Amino acid sequence: MDRIVIADDHPLFRAALRSALDKAAPGAAVEECASLAEAKAAMQTAPVDLLLLDLKLSDSEGMAGLAAVRAEYPAVPVAVISASEDAPVVRHALGLGAAGFIPKSAALPQMVEAIAAILAGDSWAPDLPDVEDADDLAARVSSLTPSQLRILEGLKAGRLNKQIAFDLGVSEATIKAHLTSVFRKLGVHNRTQAVILAKQLDPS
Repeated sequence: MDRIVIADDHPLFRAALRSALDKAAPGAAVEECASLAEAKAAMQTAPVDLLLLDLKLSDSEGMAGLAAVRAEYPAVPVAVISASEDAPVVRHALGLGAAGFIPKSAALPQMVEAIAAILAGDSWAPDLPDVEDADDLAARVSSLTPSQLRILEGLKAGRLNKQIAFDLGVSEATIKAHLTSVFRKLGVHNRTQAVILAKQLDPS
């Protein structure tokens, strides 16, 4: 029997996903979580066949949550759930290892199709335009480590180095060293440019 975890902080959308799961995976054991921390706790208790992960949770926003889950549970298929359908966002999520990308605007039959495909070992995403620039941009951001992605999220939130250091439990010097690598990987020269680039890819 499949065990599936839903991580979404909107009860109505969790109900919609449950309806899709009833059709795509009848009899599956489904556990609902409202935060990334709850989802991680659920994943520690027993093997999980699929995680349905909203990109915007109370304790995780943007791609940092996906990167963290992929780093800690690389064998668990993750289907990203997002209100955004922008091609760069979809490409970024898939580039970070998501097994699928399901827009929240998808109709129930489309959600069922997506979930069934992912559980069968395939990938699934909405049709995307062939945009070389978007691919390049997504590839640059996807090259960041989970820690560097969290730092980038901190920059987007307007937090100072010392605040980001506190959030990550490291020294301010470590943050400065990471920023050098972040700027190099993104091909930018300062915080402002990094934030502008990140917002092109991020639905948050």
